[in-house]
Amino acid sequence: MANRITDLFNIKHPIIQAGMIWNSGWRLASAASNSGILGLIGAGSMYPDVLREHIQKCKAATDQPFGVNVPMLYPNITEIMDIIVEEGVKIVFTSAGNPKTWTKWLQEKGITVVHVVSSVKFALKAQDAGVDAIVAEGFEAGGHNGRDETTTLTLIPMVKEQLQIPLIAAGGIATGKAMLACMVLGADGVQVGSRFVASEESSAHQAFKQVVVDAKEGDTQLTLKELAPVRLIKNNFYNELQELYKTAPTPEQLKEFLGRARAKRGMFEGDLEDGELEIGQIAGLIQDVKPVAEIVEDMLGEFESSKQNIASL
Repeated sequence: MANRITDLFNIKHPIIQAGMIWNSGWRLASAASNSGILGLIGAGSMYPDVLREHIQKCKAATDQPFGVNVPMLYPNITEIMDIIVEEGVKIVFTSAGNPKTWTKWLQEKGITVVHVVSSVKFALKAQDAGVDAIVAEGFEAGGHNGRDETTTLTLIPMVKEQLQIPLIAAGGIATGKAMLACMVLGADGVQVGSRFVASEESSAHQAFKQVVVDAKEGDTQLTLKELAPVRLIKNNFYNELQELYKTAPTPEQLKEFLGRARAKRGMFEGDLEDGELEIGQIAGLIQDVKPVAEIVEDMLGEFESSKQNIASL
């Protein structure tokens, strides 16, 4: 299935495995790339030396293209970018920051740059900054979200209407039917996160993977909007946070309650009660943990069969 996204990344299928903190190490990224899609290492949970190790292991595990997702608010951002260049990574997805800061510098090193946005306004700013493609992520997505709370179904056609560069849809996509829907709306490809959390190769704790599989509609909620909006599964941490909200806390009080490394405790270490369990609304449709290759095969099979069903209408 050749199009602007497969051509841009030199991959077989227009699917990107999202770079997610504590979930997407080298095993997941290499398995994704070996399945014909684009695998991403999530640098947001890695110290610089750990990122270098994951890049090197990923290079050893696949001869296919892969990239690194970099939240630009990272305190060691200069060191991270230098490592990416030194290790010969050719694709970088940036997020949580101004794309003007690094896009040209990376492109001068021969790197393809994609920026993640949650609104038309920021999509156009990223296009003006010269990025090679955009990921437009809807409000359904897990982890940190945009403040506008625009859903994928409305965001994608609104961005497409004003964008000239390739568009990748994200948020609430775990099936071939959802992939087809996004492409009908104007996307050139899709980025998938939550479905790959529940994969055998994900670095997420097994207990967290099981929580994702067990999740039902309504089990996730967007919260902490005063700091950085985040969608997560309701648990003891979430309930205590809601009690704190009844006292009209200041942002400083919220930060104190949140503390440090709560996402690591939840997703990577498996603390299901007091950890932060970030996942998308689509978790309600995820019923099992599978190898990445099977997930990709299932998505592509459903995509093709759904296309045929629509053609016969």
